[in-house]
Amino acid sequence: MADDAGQDKRKQHRARQSGVKADKKKLKAKKDSNQKDPELTARQRNPKAFAINSAQRAERNFRRKEDITAKKQHIPVVDQTPDVPPPVLIAVVGPPKVGKTTLIKDLIKSFTRTNVTEIKGPITIVTSKKRRITLLECNNDVNSMIDVAKCADLVLLLCDASYGFEMEIFEFLNICQVHGMPKIMGVLTHLDMIKNPKQLRKRKKELKHRFWTEVYDGAKLFYLSGLLHGEYLRNEVKNLGRFISVMKYRPLQWRGAHSYLLVDRLEDVTNTDRVRRDPKCDREVVLYGYVRGVPLKQEHMVHIAGLGDARIDELSAIPDPCPLPGTEKKRSLLEKERLLYAPMSGVGGIVYDKDAVYIELQGSHSHKQQEQTAEAAEQAELVGKLIDKKATIDEQMEQQEFRLFSDGQPIKSKDFRNDQDEEEEEESSDEDEEGEGDDSGLDAAGSEDEQDEFDADDWRGENSEVEEDPEDSDAASSGDEEYQSLGNVKTGHESDSEDEEARVLASNMSWKTNLAQKARDAFLQRHSESKNLMRLVYGVFNQSERSRQEAEADDNEDSEEELGGLFRVATKKQTQQQSDKDIRDKDERCFFEYQGDATRDWLAEENKELIKNCFVTGKWKASEDAENLLKMDDMSDAESEVYGDFEDLETGEQHSGKPKTEDGGESNDESAKPEESAAAKRKLTRVEEENLTKAELMSKKLKLKAKFDAEYDNSGEAKGEEDTGRITGDHSFYEDLKAEAQRQSELNKSEFAHLDNEFRIQIEGYRPGLYVRLGFKQLPAEFVENFDASYPVLVGALNLTEENVGYVNCKVKKHRWYKKILKTGDPLIISMGWRRFQTVAIYAKVEDNFRQRYLKYTPNHVTCSMTFWGPITPQNTGFLALQTVRQDQEEMRRLGFRIAATGCVTELDKSSQIMKKLKLVGHPFKIYKKTAFVKDMFNSSLEVAKFEGAKIKTVSGIRGQIKKAHHTPEGSYRATFEDKILLSDIVFCRTWFRVEVPRFYAPVTSLLLPLEQKSQWQGMKTLGQLKRERAVQNDAQPDSMYTEVVRKKKIFRPLKIPKALQRALPYKDKPKLGPEEPKAALERVAVVNSPYEQKVAKMMKMIETNYKDKRHRERVDMKQRMKNYREKKREKMASKERRQKELRKKVSRAISKMRGKQSS
Repeated sequence: MADDAGQDKRKQHRARQSGVKADKKKLKAKKDSNQKDPELTARQRNPKAFAINSAQRAERNFRRKEDITAKKQHIPVVDQTPDVPPPVLIAVVGPPKVGKTTLIKDLIKSFTRTNVTEIKGPITIVTSKKRRITLLECNNDVNSMIDVAKCADLVLLLCDASYGFEMEIFEFLNICQVHGMPKIMGVLTHLDMIKNPKQLRKRKKELKHRFWTEVYDGAKLFYLSGLLHGEYLRNEVKNLGRFISVMKYRPLQWRGAHSYLLVDRLEDVTNTDRVRRDPKCDREVVLYGYVRGVPLKQEHMVHIAGLGDARIDELSAIPDPCPLPGTEKKRSLLEKERLLYAPMSGVGGIVYDKDAVYIELQGSHSHKQQEQTAEAAEQAELVGKLIDKKATIDEQMEQQEFRLFSDGQPIKSKDFRNDQDEEEEEESSDEDEEGEGDDSGLDAAGSEDEQDEFDADDWRGENSEVEEDPEDSDAASSGDEEYQSLGNVKTGHESDSEDEEARVLASNMSWKTNLAQKARDAFLQRHSESKNLMRLVYGVFNQSERSRQEAEADDNEDSEEELGGLFRVATKKQTQQQSDKDIRDKDERCFFEYQGDATRDWLAEENKELIKNCFVTGKWKASEDAENLLKMDDMSDAESEVYGDFEDLETGEQHSGKPKTEDGGESNDESAKPEESAAAKRKLTRVEEENLTKAELMSKKLKLKAKFDAEYDNSGEAKGEEDTGRITGDHSFYEDLKAEAQRQSELNKSEFAHLDNEFRIQIEGYRPGLYVRLGFKQLPAEFVENFDASYPVLVGALNLTEENVGYVNCKVKKHRWYKKILKTGDPLIISMGWRRFQTVAIYAKVEDNFRQRYLKYTPNHVTCSMTFWGPITPQNTGFLALQTVRQDQEEMRRLGFRIAATGCVTELDKSSQIMKKLKLVGHPFKIYKKTAFVKDMFNSSLEVAKFEGAKIKTVSGIRGQIKKAHHTPEGSYRATFEDKILLSDIVFCRTWFRVEVPRFYAPVTSLLLPLEQKSQWQGMKTLGQLKRERAVQNDAQPDSMYTEVVRKKKIFRPLKIPKALQRALPYKDKPKLGPEEPKAALERVAVVNSPYEQKVAKMMKMIETNYKDKRHRERVDMKQRMKNYREKKREKMASKERRQKELRKKVSRAISKMRGKQSS
């Protein structure tokens, strides 16, 4: 960038003059000078010594070198930085209690040696000769983080190393990724809380790699090791400030197309009486700030983030309150350069409030008597006198007096001013009376003489009442002669000597000397001033002015009392003044005839003709005239051969053309050099190229190929590069792109550089870097009453298309860290462009036939389409969506990550085409082979008529088509299918209907809330929130209830085989049927046992019961025995393992002793 050119220039390397390295270089230079060709390098003298040993290694090294070079390359962009760029906006972002305010104070102290007690609002400081920075602290509020991410050039991301990265840091990084990633530098604080050095190193490494994952590999991360006396270490802050000072910034897409400013000062200029009558009336507010981005124009609307759209009522540039060193003229040698500008923080003794300016005075300690220098004492005395004055400057000026004579009456300035006013009034009245007639003129002359005499007496102090201000009594003389009566004044005046009176008269008449020469000089100076030559030559060159003059010329004189008559009266007045000036000039010119050549009247026609050819429409030379050049281009092939000398403007080389002989043939020299003559020819036209023969076309192609080969082979030599013998890549394309971007940036800067500043602002707008004053009318009173400097006020300009509202179609994806899925119809808070607003979104999926199918919920891990009603924003503009911006701990704990979705704008349209699927269900009631009559799908025959020819389908997959409506029942119809259907089949028709997107758009007006509620903005609530607050449960829908499905058993009819078929079947396949009249089955007879049989059955039952009980007891005993056996076996195994373990130990000890003896 332009402001970094001087800072990025590295210090030139100083070669060593003594030492081992210097001696080696001197010895090598001495050997080289003794060679035959001392100007050749070692590689050129002995190329074999530098030959490639391995082609694969050389290829690998070359590829690695080119990869490194390609990674460093970026797409060249046109530098749009103005000559005086705006301050670099540095935002300090982080969770609460991480040291943001302390870091800002230390940076300010490092750059300006100034202690700032309170950090409030933007603070601009000068860091070098060509750079200023604006420090801004970001609140722990989503709205503030979004606004800061949209305007910050550099972000200092603070993190508590003892705690780790918090959720606010990840949210802010995601916001930056959506709205254009600024430069981000991480800063770790609270490192002194980790006492263990090893754990500290490990913690630093973990946080560094996690930070690289979120930003990019190699992102700069600073470490602030701890606090000393409430401040960070000076060297660490100084190192951080050095990195900030030399940081380069690449332009971002959105900011490169829009102008914006960060408000650093606010004033309420509403009439106090109006505010007193109605405290809630709309206010007139003035905002101040540096223009950033592109030039700002008054006709564009702006959006104040957190307030809404507004129209600029007044826009003007004011002097820079914190200029770069050397750019502003000093009014005195004692004036110091202003290095700090913080109007909202009270730095510099001045605090700008909403409707007042407060001057901060020092405390009681400032009244102590201290040793001061003479300069400081003088300044203190002047300030003390100013404070002690109880009268205003105007009153003091009126009470000023002086004496012509030591004993004369004092003359006050108010008396002299009143005399002058009276003289002017008398002169104007005299001019009016002179126009009435000769008699009135005589009377006026007489009255003028009398008035002069009266004025003279009054000037001497006769009619003025002298009153002495008691405050000025010390400065005035205390003698009685200053308060003498009128008679005493006359007596004293008569007693003066004649010499003194002559001296006074001579001094009073000194202005009359050499009047003719003074008038001549004034006349020549007035006529030597430059006139608008374009207006003189072309007349009215402004289209609006020409149309206005034509409209005035068409109006008749009778319409002067209309609304437009105001402009006509003003025009006549100007015309009258011009005519009076011309008459006065003619009267004065008679005295200066001998100097008539010194000036020239450019209104005369003969003088206009002298300069007329200097303009575009003038008559130029034949070689420069546009008409002649066009005629020469349209000449035929025989006549269009231009053989003349010309100069190559790029190389400066002179080329001589081939002269023609008298008989029309070419000279022998030119025939000997056809290539030079071809180079001298002009470019052929399209008609001439079509008429070329095949041989001429071939020769032309060969010449172009030879030219290309020559340029390609000698590209390095043409650029003045030496052949070093090394293999280098071709970077000419990238260099050409950089050169083109550089030329374009220089052209942009030089286009308006020669214009006057005001005229340039009218054409270009208020360019970036200017400090402007924006006036707004009819802003809400809450904006001024609830203004808090800790919340940033971002004013972004809107392009013409962005002022409209319509349907915006976006590509959106739910954030993978957001716990809930998004539901169609729920309100969303969207941050897009400069705006933050709430709207109702409808989600859809784009199918293969480009139909947007309605979705109830957002899919996971997949993008979908989203349509909402909102401001028209250019395509590819990123946005993010939130469901709430409230700083509610319970809500944050429930959601965790607040960024709900991210995406970008894909399409802008005034309408939406989201379709929802609808299935119409019917049931057949009559079936005739492939024709069926269906009911319960429509309600009337009219609806059936609309759907004639529509495709229908059964659940079993049989396709069909609607034919005609049926008379009974109402709404039934006849349909045909590709196969016979059943009465149990269900018939459905797939249809689509359009879903309307709700027209809901509500800007987030967080700046209008009171201070304690600024982070609690609540818009439209979701249906779920309302039901939770009111403890309302959903009514169960019967269709959605899980009910038991009762299916009737299918009763099949008996199989009937025709008798003819039965006779043809073989015996085994014939149905084997029983007798046609089978006998009825016998009924069972009850058996009654005898007493003996009953005793036997009872005994058997007792024996069976006894046996079962015995078997049960045996199983229980067996389980107990098995349990005891397993316990004993487990104990035996444990003791066995212990013995084996002891044995292994003994064996190991013996082996180790044996090895020890062997080693010794």
